[in-house]
Amino acid sequence: MKIISWNLLRLKGASLEDVVRLIHHERPDILLMQEATEAMNQLPGWIGGDYARVPLPGRVHGLATWSRAPFAAPARVLWLPSGTIIQRVCQILDFGDFALANVHLSHGQVLNRRQLRRIGKALPAHAAVLGDFNLLGPALLPGFQDVGPRQPTHVMGEVLPLRIDRCLARGLICQDRAVLPRGSSDHRPIVVRLTRAPALQKAA
Repeated sequence: MKIISWNLLRLKGASLEDVVRLIHHERPDILLMQEATEAMNQLPGWIGGDYARVPLPGRVHGLATWSRAPFAAPARVLWLPSGTIIQRVCQILDFGDFALANVHLSHGQVLNRRQLRRIGKALPAHAAVLGDFNLLGPALLPGFQDVGPRQPTHVMGEVLPLRIDRCLARGLICQDRAVLPRGSSDHRPIVVRLTRAPALQKAA
């Protein structure tokens, strides 16, 4: 599976046309979006595919996923430990052989790790967590490996480059990873190619 994750920068960032252009150019199997507004609900009408969006409570933006193939089950929402300002949720997608968690985590460096642990417990053995982690340093999520690209994906204050858009995987192998041009957003999309790890054979 070729998977792209992109924080769109809500109202003033990447437009529906920008997202369609990215899909046509990169041809991902799955596109995970953060800060996606209602405008992205038109995506299936433009290019087909399956689509699900969940807004963050009290916000005009939220998490959205587009898939070339149908979801194996309806997308579900996982409520996360809350920050002082924004209630965060996680979007979990079932693709049969594996699951994906689409995230936009809090800025607090203790809180966002607590949120990751909640997500990890809700996922099956073969799964990946992708999105805007707002995370500095290691994720410290047991059982998961940081398999995403290592290049910076965001520049804080137009001065400090940060790698906050990430991919953590469990029971999956990353065959390729890259950072794409930023486009109209303040985040650069990340792209990974994931496949299921072979099952371990039990000793006779």
